[in-house]
Amino acid sequence: MDRLVNTVRPYAWGSTTAIPELLGTPPTGEPQAEMWMGAHPGAPSRTERGPLNEVIDADPVRELGAPAVEKFGPRLPFLLKLLAAGAPLSLQVHPDLAQAKAGFAAEEAAGVPIDAPHRNYKDANHKPELLCALTPFNGLCGFRDPVEAADALSALGVDSLKPYVDLLHAHPEEAALREVLTALLTADPAEMAHTVTEAAAAAERLGGAHAPYAALAHHYPSDPGVIAAMLLNFVQLQPGEALHLGAGVPHAYLDGLGVEIMANSDNVLRCGLTPKHVDVPELLKIVRFEPTDPGVLRPEASPSGEEVYDTPIDEFRLSRFVRAEGAAPTDVTATTPQILLAVAGRPKAGEVTLAPGESVFVPAGESTELSGTGTVFRATVVA
Repeated sequence: MDRLVNTVRPYAWGSTTAIPELLGTPPTGEPQAEMWMGAHPGAPSRTERGPLNEVIDADPVRELGAPAVEKFGPRLPFLLKLLAAGAPLSLQVHPDLAQAKAGFAAEEAAGVPIDAPHRNYKDANHKPELLCALTPFNGLCGFRDPVEAADALSALGVDSLKPYVDLLHAHPEEAALREVLTALLTADPAEMAHTVTEAAAAAERLGGAHAPYAALAHHYPSDPGVIAAMLLNFVQLQPGEALHLGAGVPHAYLDGLGVEIMANSDNVLRCGLTPKHVDVPELLKIVRFEPTDPGVLRPEASPSGEEVYDTPIDEFRLSRFVRAEGAAPTDVTATTPQILLAVAGRPKAGEVTLAPGESVFVPAGESTELSGTGTVFRATVVA
């Protein structure tokens, strides 16, 4: 197996303390938003054999196993991260596989540079995600019932929100949500900025269920995404709980530390809470305008002690082992590639002792046991 040396990304929304606290290193004073584990060419993990993407490219079948290569191609199909949000991320959605392929092909044909700020599709892959909380973690996920959203907006007592309240009472629900989001994102910017200011002041006075939206306005004081966020479910995860984010589901992470796994893609369409490009027509093709239960996931335990976060995605499978002192070793040998990440204690993967935040890549078929005490996340694929 290969001990991984991983890159920490300093995005502006990152916490300055959460990842250093987990790693036991002093804060730098700069945001530390994400630590990437995998073979993504943007920041591949490093091994003694070289960058992980180059290691895999040299012999995909040996590293990934024939079943994974046959199903997903000669690349590691997932990216594992530590994600530490100190401020809200952008409100966003991801395309499904067919949408990603079509969108990527269209932008390639149009000659849009891959690094252009207005480019929507960086690749032809979908980007389902799963986030498991390591600390209390707050987020927004999926549309709530339009009547509940109407009540939340109405309670603010802002006259310019009344047309949106009326629309949210219309039927069918999907059409009502589409009309309101479209109206918010295409409104006159100056008028919307005034509405957001009024709404934020009212939300701060009301507190309670309105408090998270007042906090958003502090970070994005004139952004229509502040109002759009009130259409979504506010979710609070406790450590060990997780969210699965499928295609077309609007979402935003607000604050907290978690382990995130996703299909290996950069495709993001933004709805707000961002200074970046918002392509409203393309966004409206991707968003699924239906009220949803955010569906907080809790792991399902197996006799081996492995706790699995069940999702309908084959590109990744996330589980964890919470190992008590004196527990017998657990065989985790698999025919698929694995990344093992420690988040507590000092467990061992084979002969490698892992401190919190340390990880290893285990090639397909390599005999591997977990031993010692602590918590280990296991990332692999379904092949």
